[in-house]
Amino acid sequence: MAPDSRRIAHERLAALTDTLPANGDMAASRLGGDVVLLGRLLAAAAAGRNDADQSPEILPDDVGAALGLFEDMRVQLDRLETQVVIEARRLGMDWRLIAQHQGLNSSQAASQRYQRLMTRLEEIRQGIR
Repeated sequence: MAPDSRRIAHERLAALTDTLPANGDMAASRLGGDVVLLGRLLAAAAAGRNDADQSPEILPDDVGAALGLFEDMRVQLDRLETQVVIEARRLGMDWRLIAQHQGLNSSQAASQRYQRLMTRLEEIRQGIR
């Protein structure tokens, strides 16, 4: 997708939030909250490097807690990607078009990615992973 098309699509998605209820998908909400926490940590760390007197101290436990967020964020992203692919298929998008939007080279690659995501999520649900 060209940068201009991405910008337009992003603006359309952003406009959806104005018309939908605020209680959206839990995976997306948790992911968004975790991203905010990581942003705050990195901003505080950068501020600490620039002005140690004015910024809160960042402790190793703080960084450890941030590192601990990533595995859960990956699971949430996998869930969201799976849901979006399901929605794309429901709307009639073929695997070739889905692959194109995901930056993949073939419809087979998109289909295989979806299958891997589904398998991973099922293994997590069953406690195998």
